[in-house]
Amino acid sequence: MTIRDWKAKVKIDMPRRRVKFVNGGFYHVYNRGLQKQIIFKGKRDYSRFLETVFYYQIENPKPKFSTYHISKLFPIDDTKKIVEILCYCLMPNHFHLLLQQRRDNGVSEFMRRFTHSYVNYRNVKYGLQGPVFQGIFKAVTVETDEQLLHVSRYIHLNPTVASLIEDPELYQWSSCKSYITNNDLPINTEEILGLFNSTSDYRRFINDQKDYATTLEILKHSTIDD
Repeated sequence: MTIRDWKAKVKIDMPRRRVKFVNGGFYHVYNRGLQKQIIFKGKRDYSRFLETVFYYQIENPKPKFSTYHISKLFPIDDTKKIVEILCYCLMPNHFHLLLQQRRDNGVSEFMRRFTHSYVNYRNVKYGLQGPVFQGIFKAVTVETDEQLLHVSRYIHLNPTVASLIEDPELYQWSSCKSYITNNDLPINTEEILGLFNSTSDYRRFINDQKDYATTLEILKHSTIDD
């Protein structure tokens, strides 16, 4: 095989992703259900998704989550994370995550493991087959502190702009409540809250921009419908 042939093959075989994940980098990742189908049919589905997400942010967790979920006897070292989860929001037919990569290939490995686990759970539970999500997940690099703040606000306002709830911090399937009250989940709130004087300031930051059009204009490149 010539160099020219090899380069052509590599170009074809490589996934078509423009974003390069680097350690320490921040990324807004998201995906939706295949053909916009519902991903979460009830509270148990939402809970299972979050439990899976938190489990697979750990480096090389053993065993697979379905086994761990049954026994809970296996030790988990939460100091060895491949990604930090800063924000999340689960909507009926899509999800958003704000991540920081901690280990090489951390974002890709994390996304692959937890989505595979959730797809297996959902297909077994509902007697389904095939994919659940709309192809490979989407990712946008967060390049500045300002963008980091706006992405967190955009994620936390999703349920409000979708008319699911008036107060975003009361939405059960979002990290917003961990920012406003207390963080009892394995997510990193310090990175964003450190840019405010208090949690009250962050609350005002969220509530001052409930206008969906304003937020969408700031983050139109990273909406779920891109």
